[in-house]
Amino acid sequence: MATGHTDPQRRERIIGATLDLIAEEGIAGVSHRKIAARAGVPLGSMTYHFSGMDELLREAFTRFADHIVAVFDAHLAAPADRDQARQAVTDLVHALSEGSRRDLVLTQELYVLAARRPVYRELTHEWMARSRTHLEKHFDPDTARQLDALIEGLTLHRALDIEPHDRALTLEAVTRITTTGT
Repeated sequence: MATGHTDPQRRERIIGATLDLIAEEGIAGVSHRKIAARAGVPLGSMTYHFSGMDELLREAFTRFADHIVAVFDAHLAAPADRDQARQAVTDLVHALSEGSRRDLVLTQELYVLAARRPVYRELTHEWMARSRTHLEKHFDPDTARQLDALIEGLTLHRALDIEPHDRALTLEAVTRITTTGT
């Protein structure tokens, strides 16, 4: 008969702790030991729930991508026409760039990991495809692809600039790309 108690949230805490540590220390700063301590779980839980660090990183970054896609959905689900969609994209850029520094850092950490290790490009590919699906509700596929890249670039520039550009410039950039799309 088992004498230990079950902890159904343990796996979730490990994933959350992994994302928190990546945001604070970068991928190079994470280890099984640090993650277990941060999650408040025994070190053995790491290998019980995940076959290794790669599986844990894939799970964590998949969870993070789900979060960002939900942000896209929250902004892009309601617009009824192209002008409203442009405003929604502008709002999205400003929400992402003015929002959580954690999200900004995690995005860049995932991109760097994917650039260094091609196996993670599948994650970024899926993430971009899901983001574009939301944009394609309002714009043709080519425009959605360009707009997705613009969102990433404007978000990063706004977040890191000492004097970020205003909404008018964001809306102008979005309008330029989406005016020629069919």
